[in-house]
Amino acid sequence: MPGQHPWTPCAHVGPHLQADTLLAHWGRLHRGDAEPPPQDPALIDGWLLFHNGDFEAAADHGLRLGGDGLTLANKAACVHATYVAAHEPARLQRWLDAAARARQQQASAPDNPNAWYWQAYALGRYSQGISVTKALAQGLGGQIRQALDRTLALAPSHADAHLAVGSFHAEIIDKVGELIGGMTYGARKDAGLAHYARALALNPDSAITLAEVAQGWSLLEGEAALDRATALLERAAAVQPLDAMERLYVDSARMALQS
Repeated sequence: MPGQHPWTPCAHVGPHLQADTLLAHWGRLHRGDAEPPPQDPALIDGWLLFHNGDFEAAADHGLRLGGDGLTLANKAACVHATYVAAHEPARLQRWLDAAARARQQQASAPDNPNAWYWQAYALGRYSQGISVTKALAQGLGGQIRQALDRTLALAPSHADAHLAVGSFHAEIIDKVGELIGGMTYGARKDAGLAHYARALALNPDSAITLAEVAQGWSLLEGEAALDRATALLERAAAVQPLDAMERLYVDSARMALQS
């Protein structure tokens, strides 16, 4: 995998899931990203590495497989960079690499929603890493929005894409204000809130959805959303996680409640 720094181990690595239990819980674990259950045993092995917290091995495995394995590689790299990686340059490079791989995947599988979603996610996190205002100046906002629009055109019930569109509106409005955000980038408070509401309707018991919507409400509505956002974080913190990614989000929600 590209990058100067070794991958920081995830605190939640462990053989929590086996192939049969992974597939039995696939609907819950992938309700957010709408990824279909894998049929290839080799791909199932790769997703087991991901869900059991060995993100580096999962990413390497997905790259070796190619094809649908690129979705696994991109998700593993993005989750690790966002919630585990300790070195900022490595995090930024990992997001850029994932975005580049997603663009390659789009060329060979243009109707795969997650080829578009992981490009948007990676560029969105990269934008947060370098600052949203710098990212907008570089034209990344348009790329992110285009990729998210394509995701939802292919998969209208992609809950995580609705979250990401909500965050697109929230981040821009938070950084440049609603007037400039709307005139220049098409960011609107009502649209952001509507996409967050759709994500909650599609995936209401997910720690990921609950935590991301809580943050988005705070950006869009400030103090007026404090009680409602706190209630969502409390629900996220109370989720019993099934895999390493859910554990990371539950940890994040609990830390946010303590701050």
